[in-house]
Amino acid sequence: MSNANELIAEDLVSSLKKKPTSSRSLFGLGMTSLATLCIIITLIPLFAVLLFVLFQGFSRINLDLFTKLPPPPGLEEGGIANAIIGTLIVVGIATLIAVPIGVLAAIYLSEFSSGNQVARWIRFATNVLSGVPSIIAGIFAYGLLVRTQLIFGASFSSIAGGVALSVLMLPTIIRTTDEALQIVPQDIRWAALGVGAYNYQTVLSIVLPAAIPGILTGITLSIARAAGETAPLIFTALYSNFWFDGFLQPIATLSVLVFNFAIVPFEPQQQLAWAGSLILVLLVLITSVLARLATRQKVY
Repeated sequence: MSNANELIAEDLVSSLKKKPTSSRSLFGLGMTSLATLCIIITLIPLFAVLLFVLFQGFSRINLDLFTKLPPPPGLEEGGIANAIIGTLIVVGIATLIAVPIGVLAAIYLSEFSSGNQVARWIRFATNVLSGVPSIIAGIFAYGLLVRTQLIFGASFSSIAGGVALSVLMLPTIIRTTDEALQIVPQDIRWAALGVGAYNYQTVLSIVLPAAIPGILTGITLSIARAAGETAPLIFTALYSNFWFDGFLQPIATLSVLVFNFAIVPFEPQQQLAWAGSLILVLLVLITSVLARLATRQKVY
């Protein structure tokens, strides 16, 4: 018996030492190498852009950048504090509009619609809206709010910019929240209903807390997209070289500042454009990291 075990062990060791020569092994090795190469090719432009923005914008990072207004053309003293504040305000308004609507719509689709015709049309409209160019959202908000001066007679304003960005955020929030709710195991719902909970109590107390990581991820992705949009804000928030002067006035944002300053022939403004690009990338990165930290522990 011991001899038989020794022979089996020797055969196993010899088989492990053999190099994979079968067609399946070679195909698997080739596909793994191809996938690794594709990942490297994908990461090269990403890191190249990040390093280039970091190299161009880091030299302009100082205290004045975060505390002063943009300088007149040709002058070097100044910063982009108004654009940083404006970006936070406009994206904050868009988040306040898009998150409740998007989350509630996803809850209806996942928990209360039962796959009816209305739910199918909403999902179809969401998929179509996710592919609409951002400039179309800007034109929509321009025609709805700016041209008609629907909000207290104001034309270009931070509220109009927030509405335009919320249109772009909605599809991402609805789709990711819908998928996050569907991932929650059905057994959890049945267990809650089995102990006498109503459907809305199950959703609010059990399903939503379990789906929070996915929901926050979707919100983070939508904020990251909205923060970098330029065309909708040109049509709605316009731009201002001054401090925030109310929700019904034009407001500066980082993306529009980068666009305006990158095309002027003055070196100080071009340096501020690079610094604004770096700040915008850092804001998106910080938001993503915070969301990842908040969602690293799953509830279910």
